[in-house]
Amino acid sequence: MTAFGKLIRTTAFRLTLVYLLLFALFAASLLGYFAWNTRRMITEQIAQTVQTEFQELNERYERSGLRGLVLSVENRAIRPGANLYLLMSPTGQAIAGNIDSLSPGVMGTDGWSEVAYRRLDDQDTADHRALARVAEIGSGFRLLIGRDLEERRHIFRIVASAAQWSLLVVVVLGIGGGVFVGRRVLRRIDAMTGATQRIMAGDLSERLPVGRSGDELDRLAQNLNGMLERIETLMAGLKEVSDNIAHDLKTPLTRLRNRAEEALAGAKNEDDYRAALERTIEESDGLIRTFNALLMIARAEAGQARDGWADFDIAEVAQGIHELYEPLAEDNGLTLDIRADSATLHGNRELVSQALANLVENAIKYGKPAPAAAATAQPDRPAVLIEAGRDGALVRLGVADHGHGIPEADRGRAVERFVRLEASRTRPGSGLGLSLAAAVATLHGGELRLDDNRPGLRASLIFPIEAA
Repeated sequence: MTAFGKLIRTTAFRLTLVYLLLFALFAASLLGYFAWNTRRMITEQIAQTVQTEFQELNERYERSGLRGLVLSVENRAIRPGANLYLLMSPTGQAIAGNIDSLSPGVMGTDGWSEVAYRRLDDQDTADHRALARVAEIGSGFRLLIGRDLEERRHIFRIVASAAQWSLLVVVVLGIGGGVFVGRRVLRRIDAMTGATQRIMAGDLSERLPVGRSGDELDRLAQNLNGMLERIETLMAGLKEVSDNIAHDLKTPLTRLRNRAEEALAGAKNEDDYRAALERTIEESDGLIRTFNALLMIARAEAGQARDGWADFDIAEVAQGIHELYEPLAEDNGLTLDIRADSATLHGNRELVSQALANLVENAIKYGKPAPAAAATAQPDRPAVLIEAGRDGALVRLGVADHGHGIPEADRGRAVERFVRLEASRTRPGSGLGLSLAAAVATLHGGELRLDDNRPGLRASLIFPIEAA
C-alpha cells in the first residue's frame, strides 16, 4: 500500500473530511442566509423609496392637477440615478417619464412587480430589471415609479463571490489540515506498529513510544506499556518458576527415586518396605506442598485469586493463627503471643491467613533467640509476637521474633522463590513461604516489609484500607 493510500485510510484524515464537510455546509448555509437577508433588506429599502416618491407625486397631483404632476415627473426623470418614471394617458400614450420600453401588460396591472425595461437615455440595448409600482391617478391616468435592481444584483454577486472563495479556502485548508494531522497520527501509529512487531518477535523489553502531548494516543500507549510490563513480569516469573522447578525440585525427586531404589535393593522384610514407603510418602507430601505453594503464588501474582473476596476482621485471622500454632511454638521452646486490634479488610481471607501462617512458621523455625540474647532478654518479653491492627490509612498484619533475623542486603532476595539463605539451608523447607506472603500482599494492593526487630526480624503484611 502506498503512503498516500495509507494516509487517506487513517481515521484522522477521514474525520477531518467529515468535519470539513460539516463546516462547509454550515458556512454555505450561513452565507446563503446572509445573502438572502441582504437581498430582502435592499428590496425593502427600494420599496420604501418608491412608496415615498409615489406619495409625494400623488400629493402634487392633488395640489396642482395633471399639469403639476407632469412637470414633477419630467423633472425627476431627467435626474441621474436609478429611479424610473412613466405617466400614461387613459389611451395608453406616454405623457412623461424616462422609460423607452417596458414588459407588456405591466401598466395594466396595479401593484408591485419586477419588470424588464430600457431607459430612454440608455445606449445599451439590453433590458434591465427594476422593482416598480403601478397605480391609477386621476381619471384613468396611470403612473409607474420604480428603481433599478442592479445594485441588489451587484451586492449579491459580491456575496456569492466571497462565498465561493471562502469555501475554496476552507476546502484547501481543511484538506491540508487533514493531510498534516493524518501524517502526524500515521507516524505515531507506525512507530507503535514497529514497537509491537519487535515485541511479537520476542523482545518483551520493548515499549511503545509516549509523547509529551498527553493525548488519547499517549494515554493508550501508557496503558499498553503498563500491560507489557505486567506481561514481562509474569513471563520472567514463569521462566524463574520453570528454572526453579528444574533445579530445586530435582534434588527431592532424585532423593525420592534413590530411596525407592534402595528399598528395592536392600529391604529384607516387611518392616523395611513399610519404612521405605513411609519415607516415600513423606517426601511426596513435601513435593505436593511445594507444588501447591507454587500454584498459589502463580494465581496470586496473576490476579486470578479474587473469587470470594469479602470483608473480614484481621484480628479474628490473627487469633485463629495464634491458636493453631501456639502448641507448635511450645514444642520448639518458644512463647507465641498476640496483640490484635479489630480492623476490617476486604480481600481473600484464606490467602491472607495462609500468608500470616507462613510468617508464623518462619518465626517459629528461625526466630529462637540466640543464647546471648536469650540470657539478657526480659522474662516477660515474648519470643514470637503476632500483631494485627490499623496503622493510619493502612492495615498491618505481622510477626516479630528475636532470632538471627535477615541481613538488610539479603531481604530483597529472601522473597524470591526457592531462595534459602545460608542460615536456613540446614532446616527443612522449600523457600516459598515469604514468596507466597509477598504475592498475597501484592494481590491486595499492599506489600511485604522485612524490618530489623533489634534483634530478630519483623515481617509485616501492609494492606490499604480499600484493597486494590
